[in-house]
Amino acid sequence: MSTVTIRPADPGSPAEAAALAAALLRNRAHMRPWEPRRAEEYYTPEEQAARLVDGSWRWFAVDAAAGPAADGPTAGAPIVGCITLSGVVLGPFRSGSIGYWVDEAYTGRGLATALVREACRAAAEELGLHRVEASTLLHNHASQRVLARCGFERIGTAPRYLHIDGDWRDHHLFQRILHDDPPAGFGVAGPEESTR
Repeated sequence: MSTVTIRPADPGSPAEAAALAAALLRNRAHMRPWEPRRAEEYYTPEEQAARLVDGSWRWFAVDAAAGPAADGPTAGAPIVGCITLSGVVLGPFRSGSIGYWVDEAYTGRGLATALVREACRAAAEELGLHRVEASTLLHNHASQRVLARCGFERIGTAPRYLHIDGDWRDHHLFQRILHDDPPAGFGVAGPEESTR
């Protein structure tokens, strides 16, 4: 993993959207058992450009050794993994949900663990979140090991939780408490903060 770097996504970059579309298309069969069924347009740069500006936070794993580096160490390098932090709620809840994937050629190298750790670090230090949640299919033991290594604990099982690979699937639910500090400014927040 020495040539792989984890960095924040650049939501406004057309090149970033094209690289993400290429990575998803390259890994379509690999991710099929773990993903919803997707329309063909999902795998286009245009659809990925729209997803990149959906308000979620994303970090990419890129392999500088596998591509050009015209504008810095990872410019033009292929995306080989991604983690998304979405559904962020502030106020007294201070929570978000993660989802992640790793390129088939890069599994088993600790990349998913590194992505989860980076998202949790940013969730606590940059966003002030109290907790992060995740879910896995019951038989996704590899992802469950990643979450355990990153300090998540299983908090339950949800029947027919998500529509994955053509059917409603049961999922184990996990959370990680990032810290027990009170929310910044809680009790004196303005109207924007109290409604988030």
